[in-house]
Amino acid sequence: MTLIELANKKLAIETIIAQLFIIWAILHLFFLRKKFVAVTDFFGKYGLLFAFLISLGAVASSLFYSQIAGFEPCELCWFQRIFMYPLLILTALALIKKDRKIADYILPLAAIGGVISLYHNYIYYYNGGLNLSCQLGGMVISCTKRYVFEFGYITIPMMALTGFTLIIIFMVFSKLYDRAHQ
Repeated sequence: MTLIELANKKLAIETIIAQLFIIWAILHLFFLRKKFVAVTDFFGKYGLLFAFLISLGAVASSLFYSQIAGFEPCELCWFQRIFMYPLLILTALALIKKDRKIADYILPLAAIGGVISLYHNYIYYYNGGLNLSCQLGGMVISCTKRYVFEFGYITIPMMALTGFTLIIIFMVFSKLYDRAHQ
């Protein structure tokens, strides 16, 4: 198994685990939050740290795929990077400065990046009648080119969508925690 195949499997498994967590978190936030306050408090207290770790993993993964694996990012991938990379810097600075109000700045970036990821997944899986591509250094890169396809649905756009969604969820937990502990 090559390094790229190993990374694909590892990241795909992590994506599935993250998606299961997202489902649990949504159920928790809507139905179980008041019953399990300690769980809400835990993810709220450490939500910024978790958001930092998710953005760090997303940035590292995108750089691995482009710089080591040699996968050229398409135009939509670049837009997603435009919104993910600042999240790493913002969450790192907020952790250093102990600034819990950063969620107000992280949420819009993650939401816009998530919408771009959602659209990218739509055209990726359903082609949306479009064949978006961009030209990078003389090369035409299709937004529907499949570099990764694990477990029948995990792709790079799906990984990005999962990352943005996780960051949003951790920031919601963080805001709930801050509101409850003012």
